[in-house]
Amino acid sequence: MIFEENDRIVFAGDSVTDMGSAKPVGESLGDDLGKGYVRIIESWLTACYPERKIRVTNSGISGNTSRDLLQRYDRDVVELNPQWVSICIGINDVWRQFDTPTIPEWQVSPEEYEQNVETMLLKVKDSVKGIFILSPYIMEPNHDDFMRARMDEYVEICRRLAKKHGCVFVDFQKMYEDFCKIRHSSSVAGDRIHPNQVGATLMAKEFLKHCDFDYNR
Repeated sequence: MIFEENDRIVFAGDSVTDMGSAKPVGESLGDDLGKGYVRIIESWLTACYPERKIRVTNSGISGNTSRDLLQRYDRDVVELNPQWVSICIGINDVWRQFDTPTIPEWQVSPEEYEQNVETMLLKVKDSVKGIFILSPYIMEPNHDDFMRARMDEYVEICRRLAKKHGCVFVDFQKMYEDFCKIRHSSSVAGDRIHPNQVGATLMAKEFLKHCDFDYNR
């Protein structure tokens, strides 16, 4: 498993990372990590690797776009001196283009999104062991749906940046697309975005697939 004794993992993102965590950052105390995939990852790390003290920090804030996250990135990520950084941002960058189309200042274009995420990567790239880029997503199997088509553009930006900077790319969009071939999206999220516990578990499982994680050690 890639995480070692005394490693700190900081999960930065929006509401799907936040999921009720403490503000501005949540630690592993009570429900301060929230009730989403970050909490489930921390639970699996502790349950399967009890001999390793791994610190998990939730730096997700609901409603954030990549622009918002970048504005607080130094305080909520860089200054925490993590060994590992996970970035899951972009859903609101896309969503605001559809739910508030008349408010352009709330929207983040693909060009700005790419610049924002790349700036985040460069801020920590030389000081951490690794960076995870977790793709934004919508649980919509129809690629011709306007929001799904737009989201795919942002997913590809993440894929491209991960390859360019040697980051781990976790494709939540593909994971949910595969799941929704078997179960309807309403079984994991009523609004096709915010996961219930099944959805959060799927996200945690997908993340840990990239960590040489062994559930049966």
